[in-house]
Amino acid sequence: MKILSLAQKEYLNSIIREVADFPKPGILFKDITTLLGDAKAFEFLMEHLYDRYKDKNLDYIVGIESRGFIFGATLANKLGVGFVPARKPNKLPYTTISQKYSLEYGIDELQMHIDAFGNKPGANVLLIDDLIATGGTAKAACEMISKLGANLIELAFIIDIGIGGIQELESYGPIYVVLGD
Repeated sequence: MKILSLAQKEYLNSIIREVADFPKPGILFKDITTLLGDAKAFEFLMEHLYDRYKDKNLDYIVGIESRGFIFGATLANKLGVGFVPARKPNKLPYTTISQKYSLEYGIDELQMHIDAFGNKPGANVLLIDDLIATGGTAKAACEMISKLGANLIELAFIIDIGIGGIQELESYGPIYVVLGD
């Protein structure tokens, strides 16, 4: 079950609520809280991700704030590897590195602890988040993973909303989208 069948994708998609005009008119928002609230569907998704990554020799999973924390921490626990949060500024208590990225209306920033991957040069890392839009946030996380000397094995997203983010990230490593085409 390294890649879901069409029927399995339809099952997960049927659980995800779509909200029109959120956060602004013209946007069809994919609300994953319904997936998180459905124990059977969430377990199915996490088992799928476990099966995909169990033989990848991962050391850490990096989850992007905030929904990436849910998928990343759960998967890290199932795989028996460490979890590393990529957070908004001033949320981490120890010395951090940071990476700025562009938004539609300005600039934002992510941070990670400078010792996020311990003293393991070349740690094997999976980056995960709930969805990929423009790719700016994930790109910032990839840059920090690289600066910290880790080996990015794959970038994983639950949903691709189809506005070009995948193309922005292809140079960083293989990309897997659970509910992609």
